[in-house]
Amino acid sequence: MKAIANQWQTEVPTVNPETGEASTRKALPSDRFPSPYANETAARAANNNALPPDLSLITKAREGGAAYVYSLLTGYRQQPAELIQKFPASKTPQGLHYNPYFANLNLAMPQPLTSDGQVTYAPGNPKPTVDQMAKDVAAFLVWTAEPKLEKRHATGLAVVVFLLFATVFGYLAYRNIWYGEKAVVRATGPLDPKNQAKARSAKRKAGVTG
Repeated sequence: MKAIANQWQTEVPTVNPETGEASTRKALPSDRFPSPYANETAARAANNNALPPDLSLITKAREGGAAYVYSLLTGYRQQPAELIQKFPASKTPQGLHYNPYFANLNLAMPQPLTSDGQVTYAPGNPKPTVDQMAKDVAAFLVWTAEPKLEKRHATGLAVVVFLLFATVFGYLAYRNIWYGEKAVVRATGPLDPKNQAKARSAKRKAGVTG
């Protein structure tokens, strides 16, 4: 990912800390993908007046996550004739595309994966079929939603193993040192025999009975 970001043709706008002037820098994996459109108006004009969403968190924002993205990418099809016959008003409008995995069945985004080989894979990788490309896009969007997920999982596993060993050692220490010891209750405060004797002596001196 670092290599892909570093080789990205569009550099990220920034400010030169020495001069305070506008500048650019090489992209980082944590940066957003640069928009292919100049502004929101251009984006809507190219997508039937629909503004393309930010997909960096799409797998966390939609139920099913990666499965939803995969189903959406591979779910484009002709609208069933039975559906139109039963619900004439549900016919897909001009400029929209039918996809049963989308919330309202019709979306402005045309089918992005139309044929095998749209992406060139390096030697040794699976064939770039529509199914494989959809799986890879879904997996990539899962990564963009949580880039440090694998690191957190590895850290969590190490913590669980440490706590397991600490629990075992703690139990063994208890069995070895404290298990045979009986609990001893020591009278303190008003129940301490010494304190009781002092209290009785003070009452006698004060002439208090009881």
